[in-house]
Amino acid sequence: MARMTGRRALAAVPVLLGVTLAVFAVAEASPFDPVKAYAGTAGLTASQENLDQLRHNLGVDRPLLTRWWDWLTAAVTGDLGDSSVMRRPVADVVTERLGWSVLLAVTAFALAIALGTLLGVLAGRRRGGLLDRAVSALAYTLEAAPAFWLGLLAIWFFALKLGVLPAGGLTDTASDTVTFDQVARHLVLPALVLGVSQLPWFFLYVRQGVGDALDEDPVRGARARGLAERTVLTGHALRSGMLPMLTLIGSRVPEVITGALLVETVFSWPGIAAATVQAATAVDFPLLAALTVLATAAVLLGNLLSDLLYGLADPRVGFDG
Repeated sequence: MARMTGRRALAAVPVLLGVTLAVFAVAEASPFDPVKAYAGTAGLTASQENLDQLRHNLGVDRPLLTRWWDWLTAAVTGDLGDSSVMRRPVADVVTERLGWSVLLAVTAFALAIALGTLLGVLAGRRRGGLLDRAVSALAYTLEAAPAFWLGLLAIWFFALKLGVLPAGGLTDTASDTVTFDQVARHLVLPALVLGVSQLPWFFLYVRQGVGDALDEDPVRGARARGLAERTVLTGHALRSGMLPMLTLIGSRVPEVITGALLVETVFSWPGIAAATVQAATAVDFPLLAALTVLATAAVLLGNLLSDLLYGLADPRVGFDG
């Protein structure tokens, strides 16, 4: 495990370098002017001389590779620069918002895996049954439904029609204090929507894996030896059937990140979604690069986690990847 982790860490270095360079290149080709975004309404009446001076102060008049290299060498020392759109250090912006995004994504991911595994086992146990047909139809429907549409539907039903859950935000509007109870209540809807949007893939993988495992000779032999159906299902079919699902965890990380951005926007969740949108539209090089590196690192970690879990679950595979 340590050797695999070390190899993946070394391989991640050129990937992250390439991603950050691509961010600066795409931002360079963007039609948005970072100087006008920084100046705001004052830029409409400012003289060209003042705009050029501001462009020089922000450092956006330097060559692309120079800006990228200066940012990279500073980032290695922990200095991520200053956000031109937030008017704050990038490290402060990321630290303030990242925790809430991680809380939402982890909660939703855990919900999708737990509920998808449970429903997949029940459906795979009797493929073609009423439960299998009903849940499979629902899974295919949810698979095609955009996360923001599910969010708006959840707000309409649970917040507006029933009035049992808050429609968005982190705390109640009348309170300025962040408490555990308020955060938990406000987390329910966005986590549920994001989790449900990811659930179909876990359900379908587990359903297929468990159903195929129940038809294999080792499981038939276990039944022939008189083992209880529960033991056969959990001790044999479930372990074999969940192996393909473990590889799905890493591949779903990008979708979770994308879905989290949409869900955070719909529910006004104070994560990195708003910062990402503002950084992209304002061509905020330091903030955009930092957020992109975080997203890329999350994808790489997700793929590594999938391989480690697969190696632990199936010793035949090992950790040679």
